[in-house]
Amino acid sequence: MGAMFRSEEMALCQMFIQPEAAYTSLSELGEIGAVQFRDLNPEVNAFQRKFVSEVRRCDEMERKLRYVETEMKKDSVNCPDVGEDDIPRAPNPREIIDLEAHLEKTENEILELSQNAINLKSNYLELTELRNVLERTHNFFSEHENAVSLEAFSNNEAEQGAQQIRGRLGFVAGVIQRDKVPGFERMLWRISRGNVFLRQAELDEPLEDPQTGNELYKTVFVAFFQGEQLKSRIKKVCSGYHASLYPCPNTYDERENMLKGVRVRLEDLMMVLNQTKDHRQRVLVSVSKDLPRWRIMVKKMKAIYHTLNLFNMDVSKKCLIGECWVSVADLPAVQKALSDGSAAVGSTIPSFLNVIETNEAPPTFNRTNRFTRGFQNLIDAYGIASYREANPALYTIITFPFLFGIMFGDLGHGFILTLFGLWMVVYERRLGAKKTTNEIWNIFFGGRYIILLMGLFSMYTGFVYNDIFSKTMNIFGTRWRITYNESTILHSKELQLNPASDDLIDDPYPIGVDPAWALATNKIIFLNSFKMKLSIIFGVVHMIFGVCMSVVNYRHFRRNYSIFLEFLPQIIFLVLLFAYMVFMMFAKWVWYGPKMTESAYTPACAPSVLILFINMMLFKEATVLPNCKEFMFDWQGTLQMTFVFIALACIPWMLLGKPLYIMSQRKKQAKGHGYNGDINQGMEMTPENPEAPANGHANEGGAHGGHDDEPLSEIFIHQAIHTIEYVLSTVSHTASYLRLWALSLAHAQLSEVLWNMVLQIGLKQTEYSGAVMLVITFCFWALFTLAILVMMEGLSAFLHTLRLHWVEFMSKFYEGLGYVFQPYSFKAILDGEDTEETK
Repeated sequence: MGAMFRSEEMALCQMFIQPEAAYTSLSELGEIGAVQFRDLNPEVNAFQRKFVSEVRRCDEMERKLRYVETEMKKDSVNCPDVGEDDIPRAPNPREIIDLEAHLEKTENEILELSQNAINLKSNYLELTELRNVLERTHNFFSEHENAVSLEAFSNNEAEQGAQQIRGRLGFVAGVIQRDKVPGFERMLWRISRGNVFLRQAELDEPLEDPQTGNELYKTVFVAFFQGEQLKSRIKKVCSGYHASLYPCPNTYDERENMLKGVRVRLEDLMMVLNQTKDHRQRVLVSVSKDLPRWRIMVKKMKAIYHTLNLFNMDVSKKCLIGECWVSVADLPAVQKALSDGSAAVGSTIPSFLNVIETNEAPPTFNRTNRFTRGFQNLIDAYGIASYREANPALYTIITFPFLFGIMFGDLGHGFILTLFGLWMVVYERRLGAKKTTNEIWNIFFGGRYIILLMGLFSMYTGFVYNDIFSKTMNIFGTRWRITYNESTILHSKELQLNPASDDLIDDPYPIGVDPAWALATNKIIFLNSFKMKLSIIFGVVHMIFGVCMSVVNYRHFRRNYSIFLEFLPQIIFLVLLFAYMVFMMFAKWVWYGPKMTESAYTPACAPSVLILFINMMLFKEATVLPNCKEFMFDWQGTLQMTFVFIALACIPWMLLGKPLYIMSQRKKQAKGHGYNGDINQGMEMTPENPEAPANGHANEGGAHGGHDDEPLSEIFIHQAIHTIEYVLSTVSHTASYLRLWALSLAHAQLSEVLWNMVLQIGLKQTEYSGAVMLVITFCFWALFTLAILVMMEGLSAFLHTLRLHWVEFMSKFYEGLGYVFQPYSFKAILDGEDTEETK
């Protein structure tokens, strides 16, 4: 947790590597993933860099791997995943040559097998079509002869006419795709003017396309015609419609003999096809064992050469020079990786690392683990933290689920959320190994620890609210004694709880809300007041904490003047107005009890905190009831007036303090030794840590320096904007925390409505059929509970909690003007490419 307080200290380093050790050194650096390299050749085209040929070799190997993987998917060959302990390292140069040769051999073998299979399937398709043509021409010929005989001659000359016309007619037989038949038939009619007699029959079973493997639905046809000229026209139409024509004998015996030969050839061809398929399957299965490892090795190798293209060659061309950002804590590990890379190739000249000075703003690096990564992602979604500024993610671990629990306070619904989060946490290794394209699931799984804590805090606040699926629990025994007499039960339809009555035991309920409130008709009035005041209290505390966090940044960046000129007026303004309002809430709860003997402090005389606050700001007097006091204590009016005047005095303090101070500092510098226009000159802007290395980040507080180095006119304008924004936002942000009350009330009421209008229908049944009704109503109640109260209400509470942190809390101290540290890491590269492949 200490590492999350602020981003890690970074150093800009210069790296000198011998060319023979460059590959192995980059391999070691990629394994530890602690270095972000800078491009030293921005003006050089990507195709003109030193290692572009090696990158192309990697691209070619990736192409071969993709081809093999595609062929495996065609044959439904599963590719085993590589475990975290079995991930191979980047191959050495000798392994690269062997891998290239192996991939070349594998690709050629699969290509040959695929081409042979295509040729065999093409032959099989042609023979299958020919068999169907021969099988279906018997009926075509007999029907055609009968039809022509009847149409050409009268009954007494039918047989003789049929024999004469049969000798003059020709025919063409073939197969065409089923969807092209209507157009094919119309075209034959047009070119022959109706003198072509077409017979067709659809094939029952689809055929397989040799190239794509898709199903083809075809139709067998026979076209009868007269004359060679018409025959050539018909063949041209068949060619245009991609119809396959097959020879078909005139006599029945010839067709039968030909059909027998085709069937024998089909059986032989099927046997060869099965053997080819088995051999292809064996080859792909053997390759599938090594394919994941090959893919990882090629990706690592390509990443190494891409990174080497960022390096620069020295004048003597005997050394590669690179620049990189490194965390100060990781400097020993980086130096060790360079030593291991040089030792791997037996280099006599060691590689070394130099820390160089720079005025550039370093990247922001927050080291996280599985638990803290989700909370850090919430902050990074708003903006990457400026270098070394306080990180809100550390406090968000507690405040985020707590504020969510206030809005989602229900013991039952929180338990469902906890079970879901706990399931993802317990089985995170198994669930994380499954690559999925479902973005909603990936978001849930990435925030599994957030969901778990949100569920736990919701259970806690639900226990405090004494609310479980809109029902209460009487664990410690109610502190109310209801007198069962005629005045309260028999003659009163509505039972209200009066704290001033003798029915209340002196000691309160140990924790949370007394279960007796569930019976009272004034329950909503009580809970409204309770939750509304609670939301304001937590909101003011949350905002005060955010303002106090700015002191941490001011102290770290040595901007002590901002503590007096910015923090003090801000905190005084917030405390004297809104923290005082919180004080009045507690005072009202303590002083105006139900059994107070003095009439001025009875509940009837309790003043409205909101009216008191409004009258305080407007300097108005409130209307007072008889025997009551306007204020809670005697000198409250004077105190409130003093608070308002001091708070108003803080506004010009915030508005003019910092600009006037900067102007005076510039005048002193101009008189002393000449002013160069930089406010950082002569002012302490270095980190507070005295042990920080001299890496030149003298301006690392630049982000939190605001606009201090701008002209005075710009400084006055920006300070005016910040002052107006802060003064107005204290009011709007305080009111914004009322969403805690609103969503909590809405969640409780929806839960109660769902219970009364759905599940209670089944519970009220007294007959035996009521059991069936109870099961049905319970199913609907469970469905609506999960869909509406847990998912939709949970998402709504999550978004409102996120807004409270981004706007109301983080705006008090967080700038988020940095850029993220993106290290050269094999793990990040592999995870990122796996994510893209699953999309």
